[in-house]
Amino acid sequence: MDFSKDNSVSTKAENISPKQMSLGIMLSDNYGVHPGAWRMPGVDVNGYTDIDIAIKYAKQAEDGGLEYIFVPDRAVLDADIAQGPPRFQMEPMMMLTAIATHTKRIGLIPSVSTSLTEPYQTARQLKALDVISHGRAGWNAIATNDPSAFANYGKQMPPRNEKYERLHETIQLVQALWGSWKCDADKPNKEGNFANPSDIHPISLQGRHVGAFGSLPIPPSEQGQPVIFQAGGGSLGLQAFARYADVVVGMGMTIEDSRAYRNAIREAVAEAGRNPDDVKLVIFVNFGLGNTIREALDRRKKLDAQVSEFYGINQLSSFLGVPIDRKDFDKPLPASLFENKRFSADPRTIKAIKLAKEGWSPRDLVAHGVTDYNPGVVGTQEDAADFLQEWFEAGAADGFILVVDSIEDGIQNFTDGVIPILKKKGLFGANEAKMTLRENLDIPFQYGVNDKIHR
Repeated sequence: MDFSKDNSVSTKAENISPKQMSLGIMLSDNYGVHPGAWRMPGVDVNGYTDIDIAIKYAKQAEDGGLEYIFVPDRAVLDADIAQGPPRFQMEPMMMLTAIATHTKRIGLIPSVSTSLTEPYQTARQLKALDVISHGRAGWNAIATNDPSAFANYGKQMPPRNEKYERLHETIQLVQALWGSWKCDADKPNKEGNFANPSDIHPISLQGRHVGAFGSLPIPPSEQGQPVIFQAGGGSLGLQAFARYADVVVGMGMTIEDSRAYRNAIREAVAEAGRNPDDVKLVIFVNFGLGNTIREALDRRKKLDAQVSEFYGINQLSSFLGVPIDRKDFDKPLPASLFENKRFSADPRTIKAIKLAKEGWSPRDLVAHGVTDYNPGVVGTQEDAADFLQEWFEAGAADGFILVVDSIEDGIQNFTDGVIPILKKKGLFGANEAKMTLRENLDIPFQYGVNDKIHR
C-alpha cells in the first residue's frame, strides 16, 4: 500500500515521567473475573445485560482515579451458561459508547478484531467513540485466534502469517482513514463553509487482504485519534508492536520474565525507528483485598464457596503433585510433603509451595490466588501497593490492568485503599487533572499513519 499521499502523521514529544505508573481496569463483564462473583450477596444477577451497572462501575473507577477501562472480547459464546454468565461483555464498542456519555476523564479501550472487521467500519466506530468521549478512546487491535469466531463471521481461520499480514494492512488503513480529515482542519463557520473540502482527502488504498477508498466523515478529537493497544505473542506479534503499538498488553507471571519481555519490546521499537520510551508495557494483575490478610482470604473463600467446595483444590493438587483428601482441606500440609521432591518451575507452583511451607491450608492456598492466571495479591491494600511498586521499579512494567475478582466491592477496595498509598509514594496520580487518554498515559501525539517507522 502506498501511504505517500497527504495522510502522514504529525508527532511531537511529550514529557514522559519515568516515575509514574499507569493504572487501568479490565471489565470483562459486570461481575468480576472469579466464576463465583455473580452469585455473591448484593450482586444483581441481571447485571450482564444492565448498562446502568456497567456505568456505575465505570464511574467508580473514574472517581477513584483509574485512567482507563479495558474491555476484552471474543466473538464466540463458549461459556457454560448453566453455571455462569458469558465471559465477556455483550459488545465492547456499544457498552463503552454508553459509558462515554456518563464519564468525563477515564479512557475507553474496546477490543476490535483486525481479522473479522473491515478497516472502514473499525476506523469509523473508533473515531466516533473518540469524538463522543472528547479524546478518551483507545483500540485494542487483536488478531483473532479462534476458529469458532471466524466461523461466526462465515470464514475459515487463515494461517498465522496471513492473519498478521491482514493486521498490518488493517491498522495502516485505519490510521490513514483517521488522518483523512486533516488534524488542523477549519472549523464550521456560519458565515462561510461548514468544512473546507480541501481539508478532507480520500485514501484510495488497497492491500492484499483489505482496502478502503474514501475518507471518514469525522473530524479529529481533542487527542487527534485513538491510542493503539496491542496484545499477542511471538515474533509476528513483536513486529506489529514495534510498528504500531502505543501500549503493549502483556501477561508476565514473574518480574524477570516481564522485564525481559519489556526489554525485547523496546529493542524492537528502536529497530523500527521509533523511540522506545513512546511505547508502554502494561500487564494484567489480579487482586482481592481486605484490611488484613485473614479478611482478604476469607473474602476470597466466600467467592470460592459459590462455585464448589472443591474449587481450585484439584489444580492445587496437580501443582503439588499429590492428592489432597477432603478431610485435609482446612489443615496445614505436612512438611514431609516437600522433602526430596522435585516440583514444576511454574511460578504458581513455586508460590503454592512457599505458602504451604508457611503453614497455610489447601483451601487458604487457593484463596491466596495460587491458581490465578495472572500475578497479583490476595491480601491488604499495603501488600497490593508494595507489589505494584516492586514490579514497576524493577522495570517489569510501565503500568497495570487490574483484574478484580468481584467487582461489587473490588473496585472500591482498590481505589480507596491502594491508590492513596501509591500517590503518597509518588508513583501515581500526576496526570489526574488531564482529560485525554494520550495525556493521561503520556503517549506522544500522532495523527494519521506513522510514516517514520521502518517498513
